[in-house]
Amino acid sequence: MSGRFSEEAMTRAMREIASGLEASTEDARLLRLTNNAVFALPASGLVIRIARTHRLRDRVQKVVRLAQWFAQLGAPTIRLAPGVTQPVAVGDLAASVWTYVPPTAPAPTVDDLGSALRRFHALEPPLFPLASWDPIGDARRRLADADGLSAEDHDYLAAWCDRLEPRVADLNQRVEQSLIHGDAHVGNLLRDALGGILLCDFDATCLGPWQVDLAAVAVGEARFGTSGSHRALAEAYGYDVTSDRDWPLLREARELKMIAAATPLLASSASVAAEFANRMTSVAQGDHGRRWKPFADLV
Repeated sequence: MSGRFSEEAMTRAMREIASGLEASTEDARLLRLTNNAVFALPASGLVIRIARTHRLRDRVQKVVRLAQWFAQLGAPTIRLAPGVTQPVAVGDLAASVWTYVPPTAPAPTVDDLGSALRRFHALEPPLFPLASWDPIGDARRRLADADGLSAEDHDYLAAWCDRLEPRVADLNQRVEQSLIHGDAHVGNLLRDALGGILLCDFDATCLGPWQVDLAAVAVGEARFGTSGSHRALAEAYGYDVTSDRDWPLLREARELKMIAAATPLLASSASVAAEFANRMTSVAQGDHGRRWKPFADLV
């Protein structure tokens, strides 16, 4: 399938960025094609990350600013590529460029995630403004940038946003605001050459209830059918989010994110569109046991 955010379109954008940086693309490979198109250029020591939606261009600027702040703190996070003015614009797309971290064994685990999140949550919020946790606003921006979404599905998701919005606002007002990653799972961890764990992907980083960062693994286990990851994270972090009074809301907000994220991509991938339909059916039927497939495995 073709579309504004197809693999072909993203590859063209990557090559244009690399050309501007005088970086070789001979060994370029696609790492992810979900909310962002992420390309590794190992020979040049770079990773190019292109946002696959126009409505969230401001996120790229936020991510760059956060990365610069993390570097000043010496935080255990991925680093921007040195000497590159960021963000990088290519047509109407926005991108960021990072230092490539070669795969290093052993692969990160949920135990590593629990330790990384404890350190991350202990950081003081930055001095510059950072938005509060807003899964509803994020979902609505995805809907505004949808490509191939039916009117019926659009209306269902919009109504879902309307129902959740006051509950999210109430939770944000009730709890202390902490720095949260916003999309905390093992796939957003890297191991450096010295064995240290680095967090990456700060698109959703914001201020909000720290429990949000424990919900991703719990929901992922329930929906993707993985076994034991939630318990391991709960033990490593020291808290079981499924026992939290706000767990039903945290679960629902995470599932909304996991569904709305695909709406700009439906015209680009038949397999993503089919999985999107599966997820929509499960939510509409209240079927919490229905299994989902990760979008990253379908593109």
